[in-house]
Amino acid sequence: MSTGTLFLIPVSLGETDNDRLFPALNLRLLEELKYLVVENEKTARRFIRSTGNKRDFDELELILLDKRTKRDEISRPIELLLQGEDVGIMSEAGCPGVADPGQILMSEAHLYNIKVQPLIGPSSILLGLMASGLNGQGFTFHGYIPIDKKERINKLRDLDSAVNRTGFTQIFMETPYRNQYLFDDILKTCNGNHKLCVGVDITLGTELIKTLAIAEWKTQTIDLHKRPCMFLLGS
Repeated sequence: MSTGTLFLIPVSLGETDNDRLFPALNLRLLEELKYLVVENEKTARRFIRSTGNKRDFDELELILLDKRTKRDEISRPIELLLQGEDVGIMSEAGCPGVADPGQILMSEAHLYNIKVQPLIGPSSILLGLMASGLNGQGFTFHGYIPIDKKERINKLRDLDSAVNRTGFTQIFMETPYRNQYLFDDILKTCNGNHKLCVGVDITLGTELIKTLAIAEWKTQTIDLHKRPCMFLLGS
């Protein structure tokens, strides 16, 4: 018996026109798959409904995989895949496996020679980089910045030094309700001649992607509180 396919299904970054973001294959799979691995059941159902999908959720098994899930707790989707069943995995927002706990399932699937198929969809990381005007040939994604203020400042100094040393764009993020603190610390800590791209609400109607020298950002007023945001630091 051949194994099933693990489909990596991107999720919108907020309320928007899903027909504009996702190809027909993604939407069809959401109607047909019987098994979905999700980070949050409530948001998964909301996203599925937002695509116009009217399927009966009683016919869909949602399997939880979040940041508390251990590698030895993902046996259910692996067993299904080995039995020949197709399984989808969704992040809470954006692409599965990128700044997302779902990576452990993809890693496990490769151990069993299960086909892992990524699908097209929005990634705030790449969309922000594309629009930033910063170095797209060499870049590093650091994920979430430390919460502790002292550790955060030290990390920002490291990123600032990396721009000088390598010329690579440094990409990072924070949870929406701490964005403003991070932004303020960037302005206080990093080289005023370095450029900072702030990508807010990417793909949404309120999208703003703006690149300025840090010295110029100090003259600007921007409200980032509780808005999904990507930060890109470069030269």
